[in-house]
Amino acid sequence: MPGRYSSCELPVKKTRRSSLRNRLYPFQGNFVWKGIRVERYKPSGDDWSEIIRQTIIGNHGERTDFELRYFEIRPGGYSSLETHRHEHVVIGIRGRGCVRLNRRDVEIGFLDVLYIAPHTVHRLYNPHNEPFGFFCIVDSKRDRPRPVRR
Repeated sequence: MPGRYSSCELPVKKTRRSSLRNRLYPFQGNFVWKGIRVERYKPSGDDWSEIIRQTIIGNHGERTDFELRYFEIRPGGYSSLETHRHEHVVIGIRGRGCVRLNRRDVEIGFLDVLYIAPHTVHRLYNPHNEPFGFFCIVDSKRDRPRPVRR
């Protein structure tokens, strides 16, 4: 019909050119991405052990509403026991690990996906003899975790 457009034919408004660029962070092997800094899990604290992180998306000028991070826990290591208002998703990509969710433990393996609901007390840990690596997706704007003492 004249005057009607398909979704592929809609006229596009011209806008100012964005300063954002497409970026590729090549995988370099051993769970490291080119251009991504390997950091301590948290700047300080004594409630975690043997864990590193890499913020792959959300820390390099992107305007996403989320962050994609990679964490790796060495054998015997663990994250903070904490709770917060924001939700997050964990996707296992290396080895196996466990997550304490309130009072139960769940094992995560390769490509298992875990949704952690707001206000859930949780800790990720590695009781196995190989590294446990996982992607974690969270909101870019989120509340700070609150430590839980038990």
